[in-house]
Amino acid sequence: MVRSMTGFGRAEVVENNRRYTVELKSVNHRYLDLSVKSPRALACLEGNVRAEIKKYLSRGKVDVFISYENMDESTAELKYNRELASKYVGFVKEISGEFGLENDLRAVRLASFPDVLEVIEEQDDEEELWAGLKKAVDAACEKMVEARSAEGENLVKDLTAKLDNLLTIVDFIQERSPKIVEEYREKIYARVKEILGDQTPDEGRLLTEVTVFADKVCVDEEIVRLRSHIETMKKDLSLDSDVGRKLDFIAQEMNREANTTLSKTTDLEISNKGIELKTEIEKIREQIQNIE
Repeated sequence: MVRSMTGFGRAEVVENNRRYTVELKSVNHRYLDLSVKSPRALACLEGNVRAEIKKYLSRGKVDVFISYENMDESTAELKYNRELASKYVGFVKEISGEFGLENDLRAVRLASFPDVLEVIEEQDDEEELWAGLKKAVDAACEKMVEARSAEGENLVKDLTAKLDNLLTIVDFIQERSPKIVEEYREKIYARVKEILGDQTPDEGRLLTEVTVFADKVCVDEEIVRLRSHIETMKKDLSLDSDVGRKLDFIAQEMNREANTTLSKTTDLEISNKGIELKTEIEKIREQIQNIE
């Protein structure tokens, strides 16, 4: 099923008394662009997170927000650097004596000096962290894919309707094109008869003139290619693969055929339909930019 590139997914997992929350937001982008924001405790797992998300998504600008909470009682330890504290005290005494200043150093003040007291956090096991985080990432990605798929269904309906309208326009151009040549033939015959009066016109020259005109305005090849592109796009819209780039290329080819058709015609009705054709193709290209 075709998927949109816009979507949202959020999941929360509690495992081993740790809470992992993953939130994904995505918008259109030519390639897959991941921006991951996570707490320091999980920074070492960013590569794992990126690799896991790539299993689910292939295109789009995706913002990934990760939060983490360890609900165990604190396992942090406080370390007292006795040697460093002694050096601080010694230097303070030295400064006091050298400059004749009062030595008002207190224990609380000493404890606040850099690295005298140091909080040491116990490191979590990386594999254990990833086991829980992976579940949250997978769940969030699944919800993201679900949201993208739902939006993709709406895109397919809209694009299919637009493609059907293209076929209606192509049908009109194909039906109208032979009539242009016949109208031109009648017009040139009437003009020659008006000029020559009772004289007999040169049928060979008139036939040559009509043939040259018919060849000049013929859009049979363009019509065949347009129909082929439309049918190919319809078929690709039913595939379970990433078709966004391919559909964009087909739309460009359709636009090229529409331009050629417009450049060849001398008929006002076909010109108007050609402009309508290009307008509808441009709408299709805009919608395709949303497809993964």
